[in-house]
Amino acid sequence: MNLAFIPVRCGSKSIPFKNIKEFCGKPLVYWNLKALQNSNEIHKIFVATDCKKIKDVVESFNFPKVKVYDREPENAVDTATSESVMLEFIYKNNFKDNDLFLLVQATSPFTQAKDFDNAIKKLNIEKADSLLTCAKTKKFFWDKNAIPINYDYRNRPRRQEFDGLFVENGAFYINKVCNIKKYKNRLCGKITIYEMEEFTSVEIDEEDDWLIAEKLMYRHVISRES
Repeated sequence: MNLAFIPVRCGSKSIPFKNIKEFCGKPLVYWNLKALQNSNEIHKIFVATDCKKIKDVVESFNFPKVKVYDREPENAVDTATSESVMLEFIYKNNFKDNDLFLLVQATSPFTQAKDFDNAIKKLNIEKADSLLTCAKTKKFFWDKNAIPINYDYRNRPRRQEFDGLFVENGAFYINKVCNIKKYKNRLCGKITIYEMEEFTSVEIDEEDDWLIAEKLMYRHVISRES
């Protein structure tokens, strides 16, 4: 079985109730839930929250695959990690060791059903243990000591000829239930990358991110659906 898991909290210091704030006409969390609901590879979807307001919004979507999980208060504070609530949830359920577990982040709303489906297929074809999503960036990076990290400034490449680097876009991660239990981590073993388009590297953490992300969502996602 392939399980999707979206942790969302009441608290958000930068944008209050951002997970259910209107984004392109729908609550932010709606977009990933819609994509997961339409995925052919995802069998069950769980939204982990500590908030009745969020729970009511999620249940109002009436997505058949979606269930709400009431996360423990200690794993809903600012200092709690995604791994902590993942493990809490896994240990409270009787999933099989080989079930695939997708950690999906609501603050990356660009993900489409095909991304979930193709990523799971890639993981299986490559016989990888875990997978993360990335976008390619062709920016030039330097460290704090003014030493270039990914290019030679004496032989500056043209963008067309530059391989660039992969950056985590935070969209989703895939691992098996048994691996998460063993390593207490979303990633382990042989890791593979599922590449997404460059615009997906924008995550919604601040107000300015929100404005940029809405423009990108209309241009690259919603316009393609119409």
